[in-house]
Amino acid sequence: MTGFTPGQRWVSDSEAELGLGTVLSQDARLVVILFPASGETRHYALRNAPLTRVRFSPGDSITHHEGWSMVVSDVVEEDGLLAYAGLREDGTPAAFAETMLDNFIQFRLASDRLFASQIDPLPWFSLRFESLRHYCRIQRSPLLGLAGVRTQPIGHQLHIARDVADRMAPRVLLADEVGLGKTIEAGLILHRQLQTGRIRRVLIVVPENLQHQWLVEMRRRFNLEFALFNADRCDGAESNPFEEAQLALVALEFLLENDKARDYLDQSDWDMLIVDEAHHLVWHEEQPSEEYLLIEGLARRTPAVLLLTATPEQLGQASHFARLRLLDPDRFHSLEEFIKETERYQPVAEAVQHLLEQDHLSTEDVTAITGWLGDSAADLLATAAEGGEQAAAARESLIRQLLDRHGTGRVLYRNTRAAISGFPERQLHAYPLPCPEQYQDLEGQAALYPEQALQAEGGETPWWQADPRVEWLIDTLKLLKRNKVLVICAHAETALDLEDALRLRSGTPATVFHEGMSIVERDRAAAFFADEEFGAQVLICSEIGSEGRNFQFAHHLVMFDLPSHPDLLEQRIGRLDRIGQQHTIGLHVPYLEGTAQAHLVEWYDSALNAFRATCPTGNALQHSFGSELLQHLDHPQQDGWNDLLERASKRRLALEEEMHNGRDRLLELHSRGHQDAEQMLETIANQDSDFQLPIYMERLFDVFGVDSEDHSDNALILRPGERMLDAGFPLGNDEGVTVTYDRDTALSREDMQFLTWEHPMLQGGMDLVLSGSMGNSAVGLLKNKALKPGTMLLECIYVCEAVAPRALQLQRVLPPTPIRCLLDVNGNNLASKVSFDTLDSQVESLPRQLAVKIAKTQREPIEAILSKGEAAAAAQHQQLVDNARAQLNSELQEEIERLKALQRVNPLVRDEEIAAQEQRLREGDHLLQQAKLRLDAIRVLVAG
Repeated sequence: MTGFTPGQRWVSDSEAELGLGTVLSQDARLVVILFPASGETRHYALRNAPLTRVRFSPGDSITHHEGWSMVVSDVVEEDGLLAYAGLREDGTPAAFAETMLDNFIQFRLASDRLFASQIDPLPWFSLRFESLRHYCRIQRSPLLGLAGVRTQPIGHQLHIARDVADRMAPRVLLADEVGLGKTIEAGLILHRQLQTGRIRRVLIVVPENLQHQWLVEMRRRFNLEFALFNADRCDGAESNPFEEAQLALVALEFLLENDKARDYLDQSDWDMLIVDEAHHLVWHEEQPSEEYLLIEGLARRTPAVLLLTATPEQLGQASHFARLRLLDPDRFHSLEEFIKETERYQPVAEAVQHLLEQDHLSTEDVTAITGWLGDSAADLLATAAEGGEQAAAARESLIRQLLDRHGTGRVLYRNTRAAISGFPERQLHAYPLPCPEQYQDLEGQAALYPEQALQAEGGETPWWQADPRVEWLIDTLKLLKRNKVLVICAHAETALDLEDALRLRSGTPATVFHEGMSIVERDRAAAFFADEEFGAQVLICSEIGSEGRNFQFAHHLVMFDLPSHPDLLEQRIGRLDRIGQQHTIGLHVPYLEGTAQAHLVEWYDSALNAFRATCPTGNALQHSFGSELLQHLDHPQQDGWNDLLERASKRRLALEEEMHNGRDRLLELHSRGHQDAEQMLETIANQDSDFQLPIYMERLFDVFGVDSEDHSDNALILRPGERMLDAGFPLGNDEGVTVTYDRDTALSREDMQFLTWEHPMLQGGMDLVLSGSMGNSAVGLLKNKALKPGTMLLECIYVCEAVAPRALQLQRVLPPTPIRCLLDVNGNNLASKVSFDTLDSQVESLPRQLAVKIAKTQREPIEAILSKGEAAAAAQHQQLVDNARAQLNSELQEEIERLKALQRVNPLVRDEEIAAQEQRLREGDHLLQQAKLRLDAIRVLVAG
């Protein structure tokens, strides 16, 4: 076992960019290393720590942390620590301990390995350079974290995600209507902030029934493995279990019931908190609920907060205010003042509507706009009134400025179906069926799920032999035999019985999907259903089938029974009714006449209109009329049913009218985005059609010994090969995985992994290449008739990089950037005349013994060329640093000025937000000035 002493200097083999590390402590299992240059601390297992001791020898030049250098003449070790003595640049003697070494010291490992005869195969060198180029490009991508996930790119979601994720510690309310993708928006924000290094630790709090949905969505769409916290994980823990996971998912109900888990949570720090179904957090000025107080405490301690909620107006302004209060209690401190302020937005929203429709602006419109923008709006208003192209530009400018100053525009995002196109129509097909004798004795709500009573009795004759809904289902599936059909029922037992009935009575190819199955089993069932050629026609789901899965490739939904709440009904329909659905959705609902089932169909159809359109008022109506509805379901023959339907329908229409009139066009515009969303969609489409990724991955698979074979169109099967180079290659499964590069295939086949530039397999493979010495030393034979045999060229790959905390976002302006030099024996740089790809195609391998001999015999000329190459690379390095500093200053200074101007009219811009940007500019510029140039790889080429 390696011994570590506090103060020793070590470098990480897998994360060289962290700089020089200092040992803080060691126990029987772990060693703790601090990397001061990047502000990171790492815990490593003693048995396999990927660390190398930094030990300099006489003749080496080393740098003190104060910036001066010394050539080492003597090294002494005492109590595990090294002390260096030597001469400074001015010739004066000096000495200091290794604890005083500069944290930014870099190492010329490539040349050291070359001269030590550690020569790699030529394909490794090519892969290393390709990895550097792609890594640099990925880090510079304006869509990092947004383009590489398994989602259908949708304009308003991308706009919201980028707008929010590019802030420091965003605190926002996502309030899109059902079906518009709040969960996807939250996932995109989370993924982008993780990819760019703004956050590390994330806590998601959801209602218990949504745990599985979030677990699956985060894993399948975003490749994020969240740890699910429950009693099994918390009750028997000897230490705080929340400290063991970077990404945690927990049910709100569990936290309320388990004091120990709540205590553990209070002792943990998080970078981001996400709360789903936030409208269920009950708040009153006199006495907030226990749920509200719990989330309020978490939100106060967590820098970034995302709340997901139903459309705010559904539960009234007080409820809406309560959500905003969680985000910024200083700004939203009084409900009365909030209501007054909200009334001011209506005239501006109407003015924006007239600007959009290019109507004549009334005196009231001009007054409202001027009241918000001041005298600066006068010229734009005059130009807007003139007509022509300049008028259109002036209107756009006015709208943009109004959006920036909107009262809740920086904390609230809300899109409605009325404002977003692309949704399918719905058609209801209701089928009244006679109630069989075996169900006649069931009373009231028991008739909603009558098969349960017979399942509990466990008789010899299965219930489905006499249930007319089963015969109807078999006939309906025959009529729809060329179509995929999703069948949803409330309970897993019913789903399993229906699968038996279809298999035994009709031979219809069906598969089942329920909560008793593992995630892998569910994936297989979903994949079998998705397979167009050999898959099942029917997928029978329990209620869990309406959570977290996208079956958009189907457009027929059979609801064998109905859920008791309109939100669950909308979730069921929402598996098919999504943006991008190409077909009208057929909703098939069988029901038993004269029972509670018939009443529930009427309630959802006549009173709520929940089958034919989304029902944003459903929750409020259920709350208002729920007790009366239950009475009629218990006693279907009771008088007053039609009166209840009529009253509920009138109330629904009034609520919908109220919501429509209250629509804030300014907020919808801000939430939807326009031009930037279209640009992002175009960029993602271009990236999806680019062949660079498959070409690079084939090289990666080839070098690491991963076998690939065709699975089907656009899909491959990957397996560990016999010559697998590294057991740590992140294949994801020891037996093999199926992957696709095609987004449409990935969206319909969730059993396949969607390989993108952000996928863990690519990022992990790239890390394996770049974090060690793989491919950084090579010797090759250059077959070029224009060169005299024996001519030597030296290809050097330098990297320009700034060691800095990832949260500073310096990788956007200066990611580790490769600088290629192709040097002849005179030190002339030919890189601009001969591209890497052209040269690489002319290089062949040499026998290892000959390659070693060349490296040893040519050491002196190689070292002479290297010194000239470093000078050539240094000029490019300085230019990159200067450009990065200019870009950082331009971007952040512009943003700082914008925030300061915006703060004068919109108090939602926080002082700490501006201060954070100013601090980021100062620190970023300082660290960019300290950016280093290091030799990353070297290839000796001999013409022959």
